[in-house]
Amino acid sequence: MLTDNLKFKLKKPVHDPRYRTFWQHIHLDGTLLAFLLLLCSAGLIILYSASNQKVHSIEFQALRLFFAFCVMFVFAQISPSAWQRWAPWIYAIGLILLIVVLITGHIGKGAQRWINLGFTRFQPAEIMKLAIPLTLAWYYHKIDLPITLRSVFIALPIILIPAILTAKQPDLGTAILLAIAGASVLFLAGLSWQFILVSLTAIAACTPFVWHLLHDYQRHRVLTFLDPERDPLGKGYHIIQSKIAIGSGGIFGKGWLNGTQSNLHFLPEHTTDFIFAVCGEEFGFVGSMILIFLYMLVVFRGLYITVNAQDTFTRLLAGSITLTFFISFFINMGMVTGILPVVGIPLPLVSYGGSSMVTVMASFGILMSIQTHRKLVTT
Repeated sequence: MLTDNLKFKLKKPVHDPRYRTFWQHIHLDGTLLAFLLLLCSAGLIILYSASNQKVHSIEFQALRLFFAFCVMFVFAQISPSAWQRWAPWIYAIGLILLIVVLITGHIGKGAQRWINLGFTRFQPAEIMKLAIPLTLAWYYHKIDLPITLRSVFIALPIILIPAILTAKQPDLGTAILLAIAGASVLFLAGLSWQFILVSLTAIAACTPFVWHLLHDYQRHRVLTFLDPERDPLGKGYHIIQSKIAIGSGGIFGKGWLNGTQSNLHFLPEHTTDFIFAVCGEEFGFVGSMILIFLYMLVVFRGLYITVNAQDTFTRLLAGSITLTFFISFFINMGMVTGILPVVGIPLPLVSYGGSSMVTVMASFGILMSIQTHRKLVTT
C-alpha cells in the first residue's frame, strides 16, 4: 500500500485541480518570476543613477516593465500546443511587416526600423525574435532528430531572410540576434560539430566579401574594436570612456550615484547600450558579478525548464529562448568591456527602452507556459 501511494505521488496529473499549486493555476513559474523581479529591480537602481536621478525616467521605465510583465502573464496562459499551431502564421506576419518597414517604415536616427501606429511605434524585427525559433521548433518537431543536412538547408532561409531584411534597415545588432535565435535551435536539434566547423570556416572565408557590404559606420565599429586609440575623440570615444568607467570602479566601486563618467556625461549612451559601464563604475567588480549572477539565475532556471520539457517542440523552443537571452547580455557586456565590437544590443531588462523589453518578457511568458502546461510532473 505504501509503495502504491508513493508511485501515485510521484506521478500526479497536473490538469487535476486537486494537485495544482497556486503558480500552476495562474500558469506562472514562481522561481523564474522571482529571479526576473530581482533582475528588473537591480536594473531600476542602476538606471536611476545612469539617468542622473531623473524620477520621470524611472517612472516611465517602471510603466514599461509593468506592461512587459502583463504581456508575459498573457503569453504564459497560452498553451504550447497553441503556440505550435500558430508558429508559421506568426512568422509569415512578421516577415510581411519587415517588408512593409523597408517600404514605408518610420525613419529615426538614420535607420528605418519602425512602423508608426500614431499612438506608438514598434519594430517588427522584435516579432521575429520569437517567430524564428517558434517556426524552426514547429518544423523539427515533425521530423526525426538529429537533423540532417537537408533539414538544415530548409531552415537556413527561415533564418537568413528576416536577418538580411533587418540588416538592411540597418539594424545589425538585431539581425545578429535573429541569426543566433535560429542557430540555437539548429544546435539543440543535433547539428553536427563537423557542419558547425565547416560553416565557421566558410564564414571566415567570406569575411573579405562581407566587409564591402557593410555600411561605413559598421566598418568603423570593427576597426574601432581592433584599435580604439586610432580615433580616441571620435569613433573610439564610446569604448574608451566605457573602459575608463569600469576600470575606475575597482573592486567595490565608487558608490551608488557617485559615478562621474555618467553623471558628467563623459560616457555616451549611459542609459541604454552602455549602462553596464555605469554598474561597473558605481558598484565595482563585486556589483558587476552580482548582476551577472542574477542573469545566470534566470539562465539556469530556463535550462531547468528546457530539460524538463515534454516534447521536441517545447524543448527546442525553451532552449532557444534561454540561449538567446544568455547571448544577448553576453554580447552587451562584451562590447562594453571591449572584448567584442559595438553592435547596438541593449542589456536585457536593464537598459532604458521598451520594444526589446517587451519581447524578452514575452519569451519568458512562453517559457512559463512550457513549464506550467505540462501534463505530468515528476515531483
